[in-house]
Amino acid sequence: MGGGLRVGQVPTRLLAAGWVAAVALAVLATAALAAQGAQGPGLPAAAPPLARVAGPHTLPAGATTPLSQPTAATLKPRSRVERAAPRPSMATTTVLPPPPVIAAGPEIPDGKGMWIWQPEFASGGNAAAVVAVAQAVGLTHLFVRTGSAWDGLQNMEYLDQLLPLAQAANLKVYGWDFPKLASPADDVFRAKAALDHVAPGGVRLDGFAADIETSDEGTQFTPAAAQAYGAALRAAVGPSTLLIAVVPNPTPQMLEKYSYDAVVPAFDAVAPMVYWLNRDPGQDTADALHYLSRYGKPLMPIGQAYDGGLDGGP
Repeated sequence: MGGGLRVGQVPTRLLAAGWVAAVALAVLATAALAAQGAQGPGLPAAAPPLARVAGPHTLPAGATTPLSQPTAATLKPRSRVERAAPRPSMATTTVLPPPPVIAAGPEIPDGKGMWIWQPEFASGGNAAAVVAVAQAVGLTHLFVRTGSAWDGLQNMEYLDQLLPLAQAANLKVYGWDFPKLASPADDVFRAKAALDHVAPGGVRLDGFAADIETSDEGTQFTPAAAQAYGAALRAAVGPSTLLIAVVPNPTPQMLEKYSYDAVVPAFDAVAPMVYWLNRDPGQDTADALHYLSRYGKPLMPIGQAYDGGLDGGP
């Protein structure tokens, strides 16, 4: 009963260790008393050197284990650990489509250009002579009338001569038309026919300008009619075709009867007709550009290049 060890059950190695410890203590105590008696009480005795003393009893066989000589450590080669294949992920990934490519807008004419209404009065209708003059004075583009609501489609034969020569000379050519706005669909059809015309060598017009006039010029201009025409024209030719709105000079008098808000939105650029006659051209042009800048469109002012004497001006 109880948790202690019985004497009869003490292992032999433990009993041997006890005997050795008892003998060692007895030797130390005897040496201390002898030293004290020689030097007087109270003084510490010099510690004798330790000596190995045989115990009174021999240790039973098997009570000690002789020390073995240390052997050189041997390195165990590292076993190659095979990496387990990664578990397939159960998560799904979503690859977003690339952002849509925004097509570049049509190229806006740069530099100076010339308008041709009646080709027979421009170098006698000689397309090669017109191109030569344009190059000589540093022009970059030409506008050629392609029709009106009164005359229908015009000057296609002239374009057949002009377009290949202009392309070879790096000149842009744009058609222009005078819509009446009585039937916007008819006006749009005529404009589309001019843009679809193909000259020898596969050359086409580089864009189109609509000369949108007031009722004083014989049109049936209203804001609704002008807006309908612009929207239908844009839908017919698409976003990549250059469309230029040719509009009257925005003088205070013109603003009372002409809606620029209805005309401009469908077009890529605005070309105000700043014909000065008896007015200062510099100030007139500056005023026109200032007003039209509110629409955020490129502006291409059209100046006077004809004898205005017949109209009562210079």
